[in-house]
Amino acid sequence: MSALDDVYKTILMPFEGLTYKEKGSKFIGFAFPISSEDEVKEIIIEIKKKHYAARHWSYAWQLGVDEISYRVNDDGEPHNSAGMPIYGQIQSFGVTNILIVVVRYYGGVKLGVGGLISAYKTAAQNVLEQAEIVDKLLQNTIELRVSYENLNKVLRFIKEHQLNITHQVMNFDCELHVNIPKSMLAHYHEKFLELHYLKSFKIR
Repeated sequence: MSALDDVYKTILMPFEGLTYKEKGSKFIGFAFPISSEDEVKEIIIEIKKKHYAARHWSYAWQLGVDEISYRVNDDGEPHNSAGMPIYGQIQSFGVTNILIVVVRYYGGVKLGVGGLISAYKTAAQNVLEQAEIVDKLLQNTIELRVSYENLNKVLRFIKEHQLNITHQVMNFDCELHVNIPKSMLAHYHEKFLELHYLKSFKIR
């Protein structure tokens, strides 16, 4: 695996798109970076609180790079007229770890399935065009256990290799969680195993 395989595209921060209008209905796209499916429910709840007068809150999300998972939700619109057009834009822009919600305020005129597909697609496209899309590094987390007397040696090694400690627990031993670029996992596995004073090395 090369370093390029470590890179994936997502959005930097939550973003609200411009309102798209079609025959009196208003469609507003929202994009959120996510790292797990558990985040989706809370975001939808907040969107519904903020836009309680809307008629529909349709969405699509995608997670993962090597193994993709996704879900679409039409939220009462005709089958595949909302969620799938939104998801199509996620695929078109090549982004992942993202949730897009399109809020619809009904304008009193039915748009038909074709009109809905076009409107939801446009709202999702608008928000992705305006949001800041960034490259992020795909990483694995490793768990290291080390005695306190050897902790400084391990910390020095981590600092020298510019690795990132994401979590640590001080108990009988010290447990460190360290992020490693995916393409370098085998390399650092070998390097850490050469530190014979480590008590354990585990890929999380």
